[in-house]
Amino acid sequence: MQKTITFGIPCYNSAAYMDHCISSILEGSDYAEDVQIIIVDDGSNKDDTPQKADDWAKKYPTIIKAVHQPNSGHGIAVLSSLKSGDGVYYKVVDSDDWIDKEAFQALLTTLRTFIKTDTRVDLVISNYVYEHVEDGTHTTVNYGFALPKGKIMTWDQIGHFNMAQNLLMHSLCYRRDLLLNGGIPMPAHTFYVDNIYAFVPLPRVKTLYYLDVDLYRYFIGREDQSVNESVMTSRVDQQLRITRIMMHSYHLYDDVKQTKLRNYMMNYFTLMMAACSIFSKLSEKPGADEALKNIWTELKYYDPKMYRRARMGLVGIATNLPSETGKKATIGMFHMAAKLVKFN
Repeated sequence: MQKTITFGIPCYNSAAYMDHCISSILEGSDYAEDVQIIIVDDGSNKDDTPQKADDWAKKYPTIIKAVHQPNSGHGIAVLSSLKSGDGVYYKVVDSDDWIDKEAFQALLTTLRTFIKTDTRVDLVISNYVYEHVEDGTHTTVNYGFALPKGKIMTWDQIGHFNMAQNLLMHSLCYRRDLLLNGGIPMPAHTFYVDNIYAFVPLPRVKTLYYLDVDLYRYFIGREDQSVNESVMTSRVDQQLRITRIMMHSYHLYDDVKQTKLRNYMMNYFTLMMAACSIFSKLSEKPGADEALKNIWTELKYYDPKMYRRARMGLVGIATNLPSETGKKATIGMFHMAAKLVKFN
C-alpha cells in the first residue's frame, strides 16, 4: 500500500517519553496502513530505547520500522528516517513531542486528497503549540495573516511573517522527494539543525498549502532541553556552525528570485545571526567574543548585501550594542522577549 506520510522520530535515550510520541501518531491515524513511522535509534546507550524501537516495529510491522545507527546526532537521524521512508510526504516529530489526533485527521484527509487527485503540493504548513512545563500553559503559533488558509499557493501569494511566525520544523510537512532531490546539509553531532531543515529546502518549494490546525505539540521547559538558555549558551559554537551553513547555502539576493520568499529567508537568517550575538554575549567561554566577530566578518565578505541587512537593521543593531552597557542592554531585551513569548 502506498504510504501517504512518513514520520521520522529521532530517538536518543528517549525511553521515558518515546511511547507517547509513537502512540499519538498511531492513535491519531486510527492505525492507518498508509501512515509510516520510522524510529531512529541514534546510538542510545543509557536506557532501553533500542529495544523499545524493535518492540514497536515487531508489534506493527506494516506501519513501523526501526533503524539503528551509531550516535551521529539529530540531523543524521532525520536523514536516516528520510531515506528509509516510503511516504509521499515526510514530517519529523521529536521523541518528546506528540501530535493532536483531530488535527492529524485533517492533515491526512488533505494529503490523501492531493495524492488521489494528482495535485502536487510541495509543502503543507500547520500550526504548533508550545506546551510549557513550568506552569502548565500553552501557546499556539499560527500563521494567520501571513498565509491564506486552505489554499494552494506560491511564494508570491504569501503575506508578512512576524518575528514569532517563522516556519519551524514543527510546522512543516514536505514532499519527501523534494527533500531527497537536493538534499539537506545536516552536520553530525550538532544541535539546532532544525533551522537548516526549515530554511535550505524552501527555494525548491513551488507550491504550498496552509492547513489551519494545531497539529504539533511541542514540549518545552525541561532544564536539559536544547533550547534552554543555559544549554544554548554552552552550545553557542554549534549555533555558529548552523548559522554558517545557512549563510553559505545561498547568496539570497542573487539565488532566490521570489521577492517575498527572499525577504522571509533574510529575516529568518537575521534572527539566526542575532541568536549568535546574544548567546555569544551570554557565554563565558574564552574566545566567544572573537568567534562572534569572526562570523560577522565572514558574512561581510561573503555577501555585503546580506551583511548590511542583518547587521544594520533594527534587530542587528539591538543585539550588537557596543560597550559593556550595551551588552547588558542586549541581554536584558532578550530576557524580556523570552519571558513574553516563552520560546525557551
